Amino acid sequence: MPLKSVSLLILTLNEIDGVQKILPQIDRPLFSQILVIDGGSKDGTQKWCQDNGFDLTVQTRKGVRYAYFDAWHLVTGEYVVTISPDGNCDVSKLPEMIDLLQSSDLVIGSRYLQGSNSEDDDLITAFGNWFFNFVARVFFGSSITDVMVIYRGYRKNLVDELNLFDESNYQTPEKLFFTRISWEPLMSIRAVKQKKMIREFDAGEPPRIGGERKLQIIRWGLAYLFQFIRELKTR
Repeated sequence: MPLKSVSLLILTLNEIDGVQKILPQIDRPLFSQILVIDGGSKDGTQKWCQDNGFDLTVQTRKGVRYAYFDAWHLVTGEYVVTISPDGNCDVSKLPEMIDLLQSSDLVIGSRYLQGSNSEDDDLITAFGNWFFNFVARVFFGSSITDVMVIYRGYRKNLVDELNLFDESNYQTPEKLFFTRISWEPLMSIRAVKQKKMIREFDAGEPPRIGGERKLQIIRWGLAYLFQFIRELKTR
């Protein structure tokens, strides 16, 4: 039986090349809601999305986490799927995501599941992703192969069950390392700790189409490591 309602959240920030190519490939009937959450694009992304029939909201605070925080009240689906339209998320695999969501709390479109590969990784990001997957496996008993990725789907109320809206989850590492972080890694770890039903599928990671990488590799890495260490103390 198909899911009753799934919201697709598309996070954008100066992604005009990506949205023009990727968004037309989305099978819109899969979703009860498609919402573009824009971080303040200046390259025509907002206008293109609106002109092509996509609902759009502009977040009021900077950072991926605040894209979710600022737009969550607009999300109508019982389930949520999140993507970046820069080409790294293969939207042809969205039907597989939806199928797995029917019997899962969290579904991850893995870049590193056996048979997958990332065409966007460099040596530093590949090591960073390996390291956090390793930490999750060794210290939390995780079998997830991609704890960091944005390409995922989950029950909407999972966010409350994992207490991801609590700003105290983020404030200390953000102040220590002068950055803003998102909730995907913490979601992965807490879902493991609470023994939620987690599934992965081979999503891979195609090459980036356009836009600039917005990674703050060192600061994000230290902030997420801080979170992981703190989670060990609350097992």
